[in-house]
Amino acid sequence: MKLLHTMIRVKDIDASLKFYTELLNMKLDHKKRLEDCWLYFLNDEEGSTQLELTYNDETPENGYELGNAFGHFAFSVKSLEEFSEKLHSLGYEYLYEPFDLNGKGTKIAFIKDPDGYEIELIEKVVW
Repeated sequence: MKLLHTMIRVKDIDASLKFYTELLNMKLDHKKRLEDCWLYFLNDEEGSTQLELTYNDETPENGYELGNAFGHFAFSVKSLEEFSEKLHSLGYEYLYEPFDLNGKGTKIAFIKDPDGYEIELIEKVVW
C-alpha cells in the first residue's frame, strides 16, 4: 500500500498556489473540476509526495476551521538559511524561527500557509 496524497481545503486558491509553488517549490501536476469544487494536485520536487488543494465553490467567508486533531506537514530543506532569504523576499514570516533541534545540528522551523496550516521545515545535518 502507498499513500497517494493529502487533501486540504483552501479559501483563496491563488494565495495557496503561490505559497506552495513559489515558496515550497511544489509543481502543479493537474487540476480537475468536480460538481462543486476544483481540485489542484501539487507534486514535490522529487515527485514522491502529492498535495491536493480543494477549492470549493461555496467557501466559508472566514475560511475553514482546522480543528485540534491536525498537527502539521513536514518538508525537508537543504538550507534553512537560504530558505529564510526566500521566505522573507516573498513576504512571508516564520511562526517559529529556525532552531537546533537536538544539539547535533539538525535545525527545524515552522511557518503557516495562507489558511493557517502549520508546516515544519527540517534541515538535517549530513555526516
